[in-house]
Amino acid sequence: MRHARSFVRLAAAVALPALLALGGCGFTPMYAAPGASAGLQHIEVVAPKGRIGYLMGESLDDDFGRAKGEAPLYRLEIVLTEVRQPHGLNANDVAQRYEFDLKVAYTLTEIATGKAVHAGTIFSNVSYDSAAQPYAGIAAAEDVQDRLASDAAQKVEVQVAAWLAGQHAS
Repeated sequence: MRHARSFVRLAAAVALPALLALGGCGFTPMYAAPGASAGLQHIEVVAPKGRIGYLMGESLDDDFGRAKGEAPLYRLEIVLTEVRQPHGLNANDVAQRYEFDLKVAYTLTEIATGKAVHAGTIFSNVSYDSAAQPYAGIAAAEDVQDRLASDAAQKVEVQVAAWLAGQHAS
């Protein structure tokens, strides 16, 4: 018990100066005001048709916290490229697993000028087991689409937020 108290005191003695130094260095979290969060609220998401596009658009709208009563300053246009590849073919030439690859190219355009101010590409992939039962196969494919859309939306959000934070720091 005595060693535990001395360890806690030592940890506090080391951590306190480090926290004070970090607070004084000008470090600001990306989502802290006046960082990226204010800019994210003013982005209109234009998602492509299809299930993954819809799921990504909804996820990005939710994550950006779009200010509904205000006119957007930016438009985020998304282009998806989906590839589903079979792996582990059995004797009947039926795949045991599938890999689903998603490429997302996005362009952030300033609405007032029509100028593309930021663009990027992210990749996401998920693999899943095939199922012999039709309903299980559909459920597995939809689950993969859900996971791909969520992962891709998160990656796009991070890249756009980092760009916006860089713009506010300038």
